[in-house]
This record gives sequence, structure tokens and C-alpha cells, in this order.
Amino acid sequence: MLLPLLFLGGCAALEDFLDTVRGERDATTPVVPLSERPVVDPIQANHFVLTSPEQSVIGVPQIVFARGEDTLSDLARAYGLGYDELIAANPGVDPWLPGEQTPVLLPTQYVLPDVPRKGVILNIASKRLFYFPVVPEGQPQVVKSYPIGIGRVGWETPLGATTVIAKARDPQWFVPASVRREHAEKGDPLPSVVPAGPNNPLGTRVLKLDMPGYLIHGTNQPYGVGMRVSHGCVRLYPENIELLYELVEIGETVMIVNEPYLLGWRDGEMYFESHVPLEDDSISPADRLEILLQDQESKAGAPLRQADKDQLRAIASVANGVPVRVGLHDLDEVFARAVLVHNTVEVDPDAPTLLEVREMMDEVMSELEEESEAL
Repeated sequence: MLLPLLFLGGCAALEDFLDTVRGERDATTPVVPLSERPVVDPIQANHFVLTSPEQSVIGVPQIVFARGEDTLSDLARAYGLGYDELIAANPGVDPWLPGEQTPVLLPTQYVLPDVPRKGVILNIASKRLFYFPVVPEGQPQVVKSYPIGIGRVGWETPLGATTVIAKARDPQWFVPASVRREHAEKGDPLPSVVPAGPNNPLGTRVLKLDMPGYLIHGTNQPYGVGMRVSHGCVRLYPENIELLYELVEIGETVMIVNEPYLLGWRDGEMYFESHVPLEDDSISPADRLEILLQDQESKAGAPLRQADKDQLRAIASVANGVPVRVGLHDLDEVFARAVLVHNTVEVDPDAPTLLEVREMMDEVMSELEEESEAL
């Protein structure tokens, strides 16, 4: 659905895909060529305001032209995204060398999880955190959203309700025996305590949950944010955990959910956001979608149109994480409303080289594959 090269030559490249997800083509949603769109400043990456209690879709999709030295990891961090969600939105783009002037779709629009809007909400399926701070009476609700890294297969991030019971700056890491044993078996032994500093995987801030052994924390390996790479804890970019740390108090509620399919509303229109379900999900994708459809019909007090159900099922099978307006029968509308923005990626002279990052990512992916095979 989201092959960036379509912007350079119209929508012909997507015809086969669109035929599977739309009904009658709606010619009222043409895609304006990028050359004819103004380039504007990007939206604020992590801060959103709800204009009404009924609104459950935040942000807007954006498009940026990559520079020759950019990677998708660079673009993800610059625009408040995780690695996996940017990869999913741009399946035809080389993550390491997108190429000079390649348009990249930024999936910076999100459907809120269908749970009470209070405290911290973690959706492990979309690998995103949503935080609802208390606002003065009469003021519009604000929501902060950040990409997160979650537990890999065999070290799943637990679901359920909990609270923040402690906070710490520059924490020490008391390495669990299970983690030390895993590293020892790989010939990479760890000490029982890792002191604060650049080699500490917890980063500079930590929020301890009332779930023994589980934390929300920063990281000294930011390229892993937005992926399944942790031992169950939730990790954020260093700059994001610093912001969240100042906002969240001890006693704050935390709800951890697994919602790969999300329906939401904005300005009277329904949106559907679909992610690839986690490979170890105990509920099948078909059952998850059916539960969502039944819940929507129950709330509406009326059945959904069959055409809308068919479109939802087709979009769910693609699962690229970009909210689509339901009922238009034309996914070109995503591109029609995407905003073309300036490239704000900054070069960090202390950052690892592209080769070093690729080697680290290859090592992580190799470890994940080995663990998956073992399970």
C-alpha cells in the first residue's frame, strides 16, 4: 500500500493492491503530486490535543524526502516513530539506504487504544505508549505518545493494569539471574550490577512498575526502540523517557494492552489501523478482528455495512499500521491527505557509523531468530 515511489509516477504502482481493498473507486480523492505540494514544518512529534471527547484519532500522516545519508532508523527517531512502524509503512524502501530524494511515508497518525483515557497506556501490538496527563477542568484533553521497545518472544511484556511504584535517575541495573544465565551461555557474561553510565541498558531514567522485574526505562541502544528486543521491560528513546519521567508521578496508573486492530473516529469519520499481530499472540488474527467488529456493532447499535467489513478485513491482511478512513473504498486517500514536511534529521558526530549500526542490528535480529527457532 505504501510504496513511496508512487508519488513520483501517480498511483499505477498500487493498482493491484487497491483492487483488493477498495470497492468502487472514488475519483473524488485524487493524489496531488508531491511536486505540487507545499513543504511545511512537521507536526509536533509527541504532543496531541483532542478537540472533543469523541475523537479517538490523533496526528496526521506525513511525507519526507530522504537525504543520501539518511536511514529509516534516523528518520524514525527524528519524527517520533519506532523502527518497526516506519518499516511497515514503507515496505518497498531499503531501510539502510533509502536513497537521495526518496519519499518516505511517516505514519504519524494513530488510533487511540479502546481503554479508559487515564495515566499511561501501552499498546504492545503497535509498540506505542500513550500518556493522558490530568488537565484543568474545562481544558481539552492532551495525549503524549512515544514509540516503545517491548519484550521479545520468550520474554513477553506482560498485559494488565498496574501502577508506577518508584522512579530513579541514573539507575543501576541489578541484572536478573535469568538474564545473566542467558548471557553466560552465549559467552557474554554480565556482572550482577551494572553501574550508571553509558553502558547501562536502562539509560538515564527508570519508572518501576508494580509488576516484579518490569520497568519503563530509557536505553543506551536507541536503534532498538520500536522493536521486540527487550527482556520484557519497555524502553523509550533517551529524549522521550526524560520527558515522560518529569510528567509521571509515583502512583500513576499503567494499562498494558495488546490491540493490533484499532477502530477510531475523527470529525465523524471512521478510521481503521492495522498491525501485524505478535507472533506469540494467544488469540488468532481472525478472532481478534471479529471481536473488534462485534464490539463496534454493539456500540453503534447497528450492523456495519458488508462493504465496510470486507474493506476492514482486506486492510487487516496488509497490516501496515497507517490509519485508513473506512467507507471511502479508496486507500489513495491516505496519500491525498499526507503532509509534505521538511527533513529535520540532524547528524550526530558521536553516533555509530552506518556499518556499526547495521552490525548491531544484524546481531540483534540473529539473536531473535535463534530464540524463535529454539521456542
